[in-house]
Amino acid sequence: MDGVEAVLFDVFGTVVDWHGSVVEELKRLPVSNPEGDSDWHSAFAIEWRKGYLENTARIAKGTNEEGPRSVDELHRQILDSMLSSPRWSHIGSILDESQRAELNLVWHRLHGWPDSVLGLNALKRHVLICSLSNGNVRLLADMAKFASLPWDIVFSAEMFASYKPNAAVYLGAMHHLSLDGNPEKCVMVAAHLYDLEGAAKVGMKTVYIPRSGEERQHESTVKTKVEGGFVDVIIHSIAELADVFAAQV
Repeated sequence: MDGVEAVLFDVFGTVVDWHGSVVEELKRLPVSNPEGDSDWHSAFAIEWRKGYLENTARIAKGTNEEGPRSVDELHRQILDSMLSSPRWSHIGSILDESQRAELNLVWHRLHGWPDSVLGLNALKRHVLICSLSNGNVRLLADMAKFASLPWDIVFSAEMFASYKPNAAVYLGAMHHLSLDGNPEKCVMVAAHLYDLEGAAKVGMKTVYIPRSGEERQHESTVKTKVEGGFVDVIIHSIAELADVFAAQV
């Protein structure tokens, strides 16, 4: 990590626990269990997230792909589609507009993983720490307030009119950091290999942090460059990354 000036973090799943947070709020809805399914909250959250992943990946492929560049708008489109589907229409029938709008804001209220706040505060003593998320700017700002995430800078893919892993997102963040042409001075931290692959393609250093349920590929199969893989470093907490930078002082 020698020479690194900025560490950029994916947020959903990497810094915050989207699944646990969304399930927690779904359990507060005045909805009875459909057909006795006590785990419907998890299934609903996973389907909502799947729609997000599919649509952001599609839009990231090119500038002519249709779809909102604001994740708030995208999440709402997916939510409304789900609530009108046979599987979830029983929920849609009891949620009015204000309740749907409030539910959509659950993504602004995601809790950090247990190591996130402590690790980020330790890391920012040594280097700039920034979000680089597909979440829109207001979502990320609200989330930072809610979860006490101490970003130096909030970067959102919304600023670059695409989504990760489109190269424009990584390059745009480096431009605003005045690190054009010096990608080796930036590190991308993520729990998703597609994100790290996108960052690596533009020359950024990469750090993989495994999080429960975030990557289909088993943790043991992800290798560093020294081991024949493509990531630079594998960590198991953000505090561990802070220790790496502290050791360089």
